[in-house]
Amino acid sequence: MVLFPNAKVNIGLYIVNRRNDGFHDIETVFYPVQSLTDILEIVPAKDSEHELTFTQTGITVDGPWESNLCVKAYHLLKEHTRLPHVRIHLHKQIPMGAGLGGGSADGAFALKALNQLAANPVSHQQLLEIALKLGSDCPFFIENKPTFATGRGEVMQPIELDLSHYHVVLVNPQIHVNTGKAYSQSIPKPATTTLMQLSVQSIDTWKESVFNDFETVVFPLHPEVEAIKTELYRLGAVYAAMSGSGSTVFGIFKELPHTLNFNQDYFVHIG
Repeated sequence: MVLFPNAKVNIGLYIVNRRNDGFHDIETVFYPVQSLTDILEIVPAKDSEHELTFTQTGITVDGPWESNLCVKAYHLLKEHTRLPHVRIHLHKQIPMGAGLGGGSADGAFALKALNQLAANPVSHQQLLEIALKLGSDCPFFIENKPTFATGRGEVMQPIELDLSHYHVVLVNPQIHVNTGKAYSQSIPKPATTTLMQLSVQSIDTWKESVFNDFETVVFPLHPEVEAIKTELYRLGAVYAAMSGSGSTVFGIFKELPHTLNFNQDYFVHIG
């Protein structure tokens, strides 16, 4: 089977508490970006002596293949049910370390696909619990709908938020931001906006009321990321913000500008 794990953006992200387990409690809205995807192929391999064969093309992923979340998804799910031998191929198109959740999407989509191949598929709730072991964003990609999330991101409530009448422009300066380091430098504080209300709040008010706490950490370290946000507003975005811990900045436009002034060193996606 062939799947298309999609990116996400965070519309608002508040770091509200540093937990005793080393993680942080957040409040955010995850919004899926269906127009930007990786490509994931998973097929049974009855003739293979190896239980799992993994290959990867596209954007180069650093580190051993065993650390890929698709591979980890296989081994985690195998603890709960019998899986066939499989071949997994991942074609990577979503930038990494970019705040777009590409790796989390790959792992979550692999979990869902592998569960379909399992001898005794686990329940949806079990799948969410296994996804959380992969990463804090992974449960969202099991649902893959606009979601208000708290806790580590795993306590989810669906919201009615539809941006299909807008254009979403993603700009990534190809700076890798270490999420753990960004969290360690953050200062948790109560959320300033009730993000559950986004669906009934005019998008024209978001600029003054919806914020990403990671911007206060990343912008001083990487002024070029802040410059992207400034440029998107100059081009006419009704809302612009960094997604996740960066370094991608997204702009929401009612009408696309005639030109996007970003050179070839930037990754630019229009959805």
